[in-house]
Amino acid sequence: MTIARIALSDFRNHRASALEETARFNLLVGENGAGKTNILEALSFLAPGRGLRRAPLTDVARSGGSGGFAISATLNPADGGEPVQLGTATAPERPGRRRVRINGAEASAIGLGEWLALSWLTPAMDGLFTASAGERRRFMDRLATALDPAHARAASRYEAALRERNRLLSDEREPEAAWLDGIEVQLAEQGAALAQGRARLVGMVGEALAMTPDAPFAKPLLALQAGGPLEREALAEALREGRMRERRAGRTLTGPHRDELLVSMAAKDQPAALCSTGEQKAMLIAIILAHAELAARGRAGVLLLDEVAAHLDPVRREALFDRLRSGGAQAWLTATEAEPFDAIRAEAAVWRVSDGVLERV
Repeated sequence: MTIARIALSDFRNHRASALEETARFNLLVGENGAGKTNILEALSFLAPGRGLRRAPLTDVARSGGSGGFAISATLNPADGGEPVQLGTATAPERPGRRRVRINGAEASAIGLGEWLALSWLTPAMDGLFTASAGERRRFMDRLATALDPAHARAASRYEAALRERNRLLSDEREPEAAWLDGIEVQLAEQGAALAQGRARLVGMVGEALAMTPDAPFAKPLLALQAGGPLEREALAEALREGRMRERRAGRTLTGPHRDELLVSMAAKDQPAALCSTGEQKAMLIAIILAHAELAARGRAGVLLLDEVAAHLDPVRREALFDRLRSGGAQAWLTATEAEPFDAIRAEAAVWRVSDGVLERV
């Protein structure tokens, strides 16, 4: 199953744009600021979450437009079955609330993940290995959601329960034990699901990476440093036992909100944060490619690559194209110039983007 058509209305700088007759490779070419990445962002809204820029919904609607936006996509099954229609939109009267439709029926954003397995790589992610641990947790959760859409629900419910427990812990008055008991039941249940989802992700991607060569992309080794027990009962017990200490701290000190993704370069046995920027980029590409191949099993795999070829030499570019050909995901790529993609030009659908307007090339 692949995305055969996508249409945007009042999204960023696109008043009304449609991309049809797509291919395995889909290339968007244009000047900086033309609206190429906006198309990738629109595609990313066909997954649970806040999109590849994590922008507020009110910032996404086109300036001077209706105040809302709409995105629709048609998925064509490989077996020639009935197309699937996906859509998401905000209304001018409620610009902060995103609605989802699947085949015309109201659905949840998590429901989108049952049809599409989306992942992406953008220049903003280049500093992932030197960023905060929270950035790497969000990275894990996005990848885990592409493998299992229910992971997004566990992450959301855990964050809500964590906020409530922290509020009780930081209150000047001693919280009632019954209140903490109730919150900790939710926190342990959702926290165990969240932590186990991350552990599965790291294990699966790590196994996939182990099967890839060390070159031309630097092979990363992945490990999860857990911030608490992975099992529900053990996490609930740790929360109960830590109440006095955490009350003094005013916050919860045990749980998956303290998880850390550890990445090192196999060839050097060196933490990724200490590697060169080129090595870090190569490892990030390797992780994204390995994950995309896993995510595409059983659903429509879609890989969004923003300016990915800009800093790759010809050898790594050709290796990237070979991996994309052999993988199961449909690729959407952006570039300021089409020349670096000459090797896949005959296989690609190409659009030139200029100030939010598309022209098929």
